[in-house]
Amino acid sequence: MLGGVLKILVIIIMFGIIVFVHEFGHFIFAKMNKIKVNEFAIGMGPAIIKWGKKETQYSFRCLPIGGYCLMEGESEESEDEGAFGNKSIPARLSVLFAGPFFNFILAFLLSIIICHEYAIDPPVLSKIVPQSAAEEAGLKEGDEIISLNGERVMTFREISIFRMVNDPAEPINVVYMRDGEKHETTVNLKYDAETESYMFGVYSMGREAKNFGEELKYSLIEVRFQIKSTFKSLKMLFTGKASAKDLMGPVGIGHMMSDVIDEAAAQSAPENVFKNVLLNIINIMILISANLGVMNLLPIPALDGGRILFILAEAVTGKKVPKEKEALVNGIGFVLLMLLMVFVFFNDISKLFS
Repeated sequence: MLGGVLKILVIIIMFGIIVFVHEFGHFIFAKMNKIKVNEFAIGMGPAIIKWGKKETQYSFRCLPIGGYCLMEGESEESEDEGAFGNKSIPARLSVLFAGPFFNFILAFLLSIIICHEYAIDPPVLSKIVPQSAAEEAGLKEGDEIISLNGERVMTFREISIFRMVNDPAEPINVVYMRDGEKHETTVNLKYDAETESYMFGVYSMGREAKNFGEELKYSLIEVRFQIKSTFKSLKMLFTGKASAKDLMGPVGIGHMMSDVIDEAAAQSAPENVFKNVLLNIINIMILISANLGVMNLLPIPALDGGRILFILAEAVTGKKVPKEKEALVNGIGFVLLMLLMVFVFFNDISKLFS
């Protein structure tokens, strides 16, 4: 197993890459739109290293969480021609959207590696459990699930997520392909006393991609799945199927990564330890990067989505929201986010000791 210090270093590097890619998205589009960037920083708190004497200062800061791309006139009025607030609506929207979009690009590129090294998981049934809900509905091995209650399905894992999010007692309208023809049936999930859950009764072993083109296709599908999973998780949180205690922050993610690294190392042959540990880390990076992209696009003050909302309001009304009002709303949003981070931090710590 990897040592504790090495695992902490790996986790810091992983978060650093994801944050760097996000902030680099803002940075590169700011430069493309001739917006003045005062500082590009990775990490928070006091600076450890600074460089750059021209327009932009670059820095690494001591706390390995977060980062920022500080643009002129971003949160205050500025007469500078290169100020963020003095640029066109499309320019400002592109800069704000670029951060989350670069997270999706990172997730896509990493997914290519996973789809190449691992099996892809199209929603094709490789096994039907005898006397299960699926068998009673007439499903057979080799059937490809197309949709559940009208919701498009493109990976086998979406079947499990659908079962978790929706009422298991409700019948499910299933559209599937068999021998090139589309069919439709109704599945009534069966309660399994052993697992204490409602079961569909289907399995899929996945398969290798046929060529690089299919790897690219399923890499896009993987990003779609991660984005969809994030929204499903939020839905579970707001509908009570998940609680605030299920939230996980950097400490919880780090602990989870530590367990994943140990498990991957323990289950691998000596010559494959590095490769399998790396692939597991990449898998987690895909999940976190896609999640970060989605969360930043939510219309929450202080996040990219909240700032995008202000610009869209300007586009509709033709008037800019006064900077002092925008700053007040973003300030309140920032305080609430900090309180949420504190809650999640202590929630993570309590889980470690429980």
